[in-house]
Amino acid sequence: MGVQEVLEPVQTRKTGGYKVDVSRGERNGRVSSEWFNRPDDERYLSLDDLWASVKGRSERSRSRIVETPEIRVEASRDNAERMQLILPRAQEPVAPTHWAFGQLASIVGAPASYLRQLPAPLAAINLQYGLSSHRAEQVKTFETEDGRTELRAVTGPDYGRIHDHELVEAVQRIAGNGTGDTRWKVPGTLDWSTGVYNPDVEISRDTTTLYASDRDVFLFLVDDHNPIEAGRLADGSPDLYFRGFYCWNSEVGAKTLGIASFYLRAVCQNRNLWGVEDFQEITIRHSKYAASRFAHEAAPALTRFANSSAQGFVNGIKAARQQIVARTDDERGEFLRKHGFSKAETSKIIEKVFLEEHRPPESIFDFVQGITRLARDKTQQDARLDMEGRAKKLLDRVG
Repeated sequence: MGVQEVLEPVQTRKTGGYKVDVSRGERNGRVSSEWFNRPDDERYLSLDDLWASVKGRSERSRSRIVETPEIRVEASRDNAERMQLILPRAQEPVAPTHWAFGQLASIVGAPASYLRQLPAPLAAINLQYGLSSHRAEQVKTFETEDGRTELRAVTGPDYGRIHDHELVEAVQRIAGNGTGDTRWKVPGTLDWSTGVYNPDVEISRDTTTLYASDRDVFLFLVDDHNPIEAGRLADGSPDLYFRGFYCWNSEVGAKTLGIASFYLRAVCQNRNLWGVEDFQEITIRHSKYAASRFAHEAAPALTRFANSSAQGFVNGIKAARQQIVARTDDERGEFLRKHGFSKAETSKIIEKVFLEEHRPPESIFDFVQGITRLARDKTQQDARLDMEGRAKKLLDRVG
């Protein structure tokens, strides 16, 4: 059964959105954090624009392995605050980026923060000594031409680089331009006053979720014109979800490559994800065979999620709603304590469900929703993630 066969939208697209209940499920702030920290020059309005930027950068770059004792460090003659590197067989000096300088310092065992506080000539002497005595003997450099030659990365010789444009290309294969030419697009916005999620919001630098900097790329897209119904709310209206995914990479070693897929109920103006369910994540370290793993694991997984039916997810939610595990207060307390929740947590979970559903929890789904609501109240991230993890394990046991 395809996704379209289980779609039952509350409102049509012409009415401006879909009524959703964001009190359920988890809140995910990863996209919001990216959105908040990106300056305008790191925000892109389409996948084509994003790809052109990172692809062009890649075409102006080269990677090679050099002997560390042959690297020469000198303070810039023009700027006493700046340091340059002279690499073997290079036509001109290269200027390390802030990130590459930190990598280089780490490789030779010197604290980058300390070196940055020193006058450039003194820092150069310390770094030169570290390179001359570096036991590993070789490093892999990543140099980019952009008016001048920048050293963007210094890694171990076995670093398996996955270029940023390769991830963007994998997304383009399923999402086109990311602006609505396919079902996958930059998300719309939740109207908190009405509880309506509107998928048709103009893509601007304030709303886009396509980002790239000199050290990474991050993309978030949703299928928000095709809501999925997985059961009913307390008032009898459909409980609607949308499919979404985000992915990230750093060709200079600042991050792993990763892809996260999930179902969500809405995205707010600050790009927080609300009502998240069935969160799945794949990460790949840039080790020697990273490119092969990306080609054979991550990219196909993204395509499978994009083209798969939502029936498995819908059936799982429905089964969780139907699996009654407690009918009395004693059974509710016993069920939660059996799954590792304290007496205080048990009372709060039951209270959360009662406040939202106007009845005590009975099914697996009821308890999972109560646990995730309580998790939102946790101010410490580790405690919140731990509780959300326990809720997911509980849902995974539905059979």
